[in-house]
Amino acid sequence: MENSEESGGPGARATGVLLAAGAGTRLGLGPKALLPYRGRPLVEVLAGKLLKGGCREVVVVAGAGASAVQAAAALACCRVVVNPEWQSGMGSSFLLGNNTADPEDHLLIALVDQPGLTPEIVRRLLAAHRPGRITAAAYRGPESDGGQLGGLPDAGSPLGGSPDTHSPDGSAGHGGNGGQSWELRRGHPLLIDGSLRASVAATVTGDAGARIFLRTHPELVDEVDCSDQSSGEDIDTPDQLRLLR
Repeated sequence: MENSEESGGPGARATGVLLAAGAGTRLGLGPKALLPYRGRPLVEVLAGKLLKGGCREVVVVAGAGASAVQAAAALACCRVVVNPEWQSGMGSSFLLGNNTADPEDHLLIALVDQPGLTPEIVRRLLAAHRPGRITAAAYRGPESDGGQLGGLPDAGSPLGGSPDTHSPDGSAGHGGNGGQSWELRRGHPLLIDGSLRASVAATVTGDAGARIFLRTHPELVDEVDCSDQSSGEDIDTPDQLRLLR
């Protein structure tokens, strides 16, 4: 695991929950948690980034290939829990992570297939968080033909997407970059205030994660632009394996 000696700093007290239970069937390479990244399993590297960014503790929710994940990845600094119902969708892993985390902590939800996660993104969310609210990383990029950013959460993702359109300098509209529009899309990680954990959990079902709560209460969500750190892409297709280079 990455050295976490430089972890910490001012910000909200949070437990990181790394959702790592998926089988990665679309890629056909086994669990995404075990994809090689910087010489180590991806789950190990990302858990280290969460700790280095300031999470007080990290809960890794394993599922598919859990025994292999625990054997291959150095996760002694984390709490590893196995979701026996991982095939039911991400929602069950979300709930297990929520129930495992310290009940006094805020909850920072991260995905194991997002190698662009950096400690700075985590620090930024913790520093920006306001009581009683949800703080989400957001990323800018050129919209695709379908109006969504490639690889970022859309209406069918666990988070859903933000519809606002911005230029790279933060102003609204479709100017700049040769007329190409840029959008700010909500993604992961997602920092849920401790006071909202029960309310969010009550809406979780199937593969939806926090999506239903976010759609119902958009007024409670603050977005933090992390485009300078990452594209925010997940690894969902063979082409996106380039993110591991």
